[in-house]
Amino acid sequence: MKSFPRYLLVLLIQSFFLLCFLQADTKGKPNIVVILCDDLGYGDLACYGHPKIKTPFLDQMAKDGMRFTDFYSTAPVCSPSRVGLLTGRSPNRAGVYDWIPGGRDVHMRESEITIPQLLKKAGYATCMSGKWHCNGKFNSPQQPQPDDAGFDHWFATQNNASPSHENPNNFVRNGEPVGELKGYSCQLVVDEALDWLKGKQAKKKEQPFFMYVAFHEPHEPVASPKNMVDQYDGIARNHDEAQYFANVTNLDAAVGKLLKALKLMNLDQNTLVIFTSDNGPETLLRYGPRSGRSFGVADPLRGMKLWTTEAGFRVAGIMHWPARIKPGQVSGEVVSALDFLPTFCDLAGATIPTTLKLDGTSFLPALAGRGVKREKPLLWVYYSALNERRVAMRAGKWKVLAKMNFLKTKTINQKNESTAKGAQLSDFQIFDLSQDIDESKNLAATNPSKLKELQKTMEMHYRELVNDSYVWK
Repeated sequence: MKSFPRYLLVLLIQSFFLLCFLQADTKGKPNIVVILCDDLGYGDLACYGHPKIKTPFLDQMAKDGMRFTDFYSTAPVCSPSRVGLLTGRSPNRAGVYDWIPGGRDVHMRESEITIPQLLKKAGYATCMSGKWHCNGKFNSPQQPQPDDAGFDHWFATQNNASPSHENPNNFVRNGEPVGELKGYSCQLVVDEALDWLKGKQAKKKEQPFFMYVAFHEPHEPVASPKNMVDQYDGIARNHDEAQYFANVTNLDAAVGKLLKALKLMNLDQNTLVIFTSDNGPETLLRYGPRSGRSFGVADPLRGMKLWTTEAGFRVAGIMHWPARIKPGQVSGEVVSALDFLPTFCDLAGATIPTTLKLDGTSFLPALAGRGVKREKPLLWVYYSALNERRVAMRAGKWKVLAKMNFLKTKTINQKNESTAKGAQLSDFQIFDLSQDIDESKNLAATNPSKLKELQKTMEMHYRELVNDSYVWK
């Protein structure tokens, strides 16, 4: 043993523990739950530094599991973010570049391959409850609906809960409108998911499940329980801010209800629960003078929803899985919702088609305290209705920002083609996020060699993405 090289012994021990982590299986395939919030800012939870908002259940979830400091959504706005999450691909490849207004022809096409479709082939039951927003013509045969994307059961709205989070009247269950409901959206969404789960467990207890729980909160305009609002009146700057703080506390309570139910059903040990947000906080005056701003914060990041600075898509990322994740961990690994599909398929033993172009990678090594290896950097190419056209890239500790310049064309269709094929990148900025989390020090002028390297990398991946992006005719 004395002659055995020490470094080989260490390597063998590390490999053994990683193998145990990847292969440990207490009850067969793990269950998977994704909880997605709407417009929750990076700094809106107590465990991410908010000084006033109380989020005891999410704080405990982080203490019992792993909290990620560098977790990213797939877009800085709702519809493309959700499409990217479900497909493991940049939403541009599916032709979803911005939020989808009701009635529009844009949608996540039926040709897209999704997480629930692949997990169903691996034997999973699937449920979606909450905000859909992956099409314009909701609950219509003209466009694919949640069941077409692989969900056995779905309870959803096209976009926001209407007329507000309180007593919404626009939910549809498996194609049938359900009319006005009593209660608050996040609680109704969790109740539906749990009702489905209890019914499934009664029939097929051993069948693993995937649940996509998509809250509408805290998207404007908010509506929150009075007893929660009362906690913050006098603490918040005004009553509207107290409503927002209470809205986050209410969704926290809904998460607590879900986690408690999993434990009571003896499902918590082998269930991976992920909590995150679709994008950063809404702070624009887009909902009229009454709502004003959302009061969400992304401190210490720069920007907001719709921006390609960090606050647009760096969001909360908390993972809980007692059978696999040791408690009390904080990870600085760069992880994205794009990584869900390859990771979940790894866990489920699901086969990913070899022809499918993915933009994410498996984050399983991060759960074992190891680094996540990416074949390509994270890239966001954002075209918005507000005429914002920007590109962002995260490569290791580096963040790159650039603008898109377009060729003038004669028709809308040609303009779309030039958007995808002919735009040139300019105005490059580079930031070292390990030293400059708020992107305040552009190093492009002082580090020209790194600028040249990152510029080349961004342009290469940008060209590959836009050449493979779907353009609506």
